[in-house]
Amino acid sequence: MHVHFSRSEFDARRDAVLAAMERESLDALLVFSQESMYYLTGYDSIGFVFFQCLVVGRDGRMVLLTRAPDRLQAKFTSIVQDIRVWVDGPNANPAEDLRSILLEYSLSGGSVGAELESYGLTAANWQRTAAALSSCCTLVDASTIIRELRVVKSPAEIEYVRSAARLADRALEAAITKIAPGAFEGDIVAALQSTILAGDGDFAAIDPIIGSGPGALLCRPYSGRRKLSQRDQITLEFCAVYRRYHAAIMRTIVVGEPTARHREMHAIAVEAMAACEAALRPGEPLGNVFDAHAKVCDRGGLRASRMNSTGYSLGSTFPPNWMERPMLYHGNPVLAEPGMVFHLHMILADEATGTSMCPGKTMLVTERGCESLSKLSLDLISK
Repeated sequence: MHVHFSRSEFDARRDAVLAAMERESLDALLVFSQESMYYLTGYDSIGFVFFQCLVVGRDGRMVLLTRAPDRLQAKFTSIVQDIRVWVDGPNANPAEDLRSILLEYSLSGGSVGAELESYGLTAANWQRTAAALSSCCTLVDASTIIRELRVVKSPAEIEYVRSAARLADRALEAAITKIAPGAFEGDIVAALQSTILAGDGDFAAIDPIIGSGPGALLCRPYSGRRKLSQRDQITLEFCAVYRRYHAAIMRTIVVGEPTARHREMHAIAVEAMAACEAALRPGEPLGNVFDAHAKVCDRGGLRASRMNSTGYSLGSTFPPNWMERPMLYHGNPVLAEPGMVFHLHMILADEATGTSMCPGKTMLVTERGCESLSKLSLDLISK
């Protein structure tokens, strides 16, 4: 088996989920999120692009309903013992198979929670599920049960995040060595990705984000690569990943002599990062972190250049997203807790001058404050 946590760790997670189900008076939980399946059982797959569901009963029994290509995948990567396969066909309706499982395990007749907010559940599949189960149970939205448990990491999870953060630092250093006038963006991203894979890391849930010139102001990956000019700027945002646990890092690197605007924005971004770190403390609302960021940026005249959030939770995620909740935005009342992990990013994109400056790093909330898991300096880099 290729499982990355101890059985005792999985048992503790299961017990926490069962306790939450009991508080919500749920007879069963329909798990559609791949992240939740990984958290509960170790099951590691992209099979969620088709209909797939992990049924968790009130007594702790778990049944995975999936397609034939994922049967051996589940046996190899998870602790799930009961694996059912629905058969492909022109009239296949796996929601009917799901109903049969609930009836077989006497989980019908009551309240059944479902992870509605999940990339693993399309609207069409939810309609089939709701129709198939309408006569045997009452379905309720239980999207937050496992998601909220996953936010605070166990010591074993934190070790994986630390490993990912070390890989991210090494990958950024490798990428920087490739940055120079005339360098091809593809070679730069290849250097960082190969470093992660050579270090026993995984592919991230999102492509590495790389953009130069005007593309350095963007926050999303896009198709097409260019060569760097004699005077240029390049923004890198990527996650190194270890056992599916993500650690993000972000930098804007100047090619040639930095402009006065680069230096000004860098100074403000670094000041904002320090203010955010001071605000990220256990027991304090996460909205305070954004407010600290906004205060520094707005005072520096960069209100129009900043984003409306300054970071997000990180964890074990699958495509198409490495960002998780809670996010760091104004008014977020969620209290920081030891074991939470966040990507703090000071994204500044000055459209008027075409200038970017975006330092970011992975932070761990501790008992007394926070710790930067990204160890590289935030000094302005020019090549």
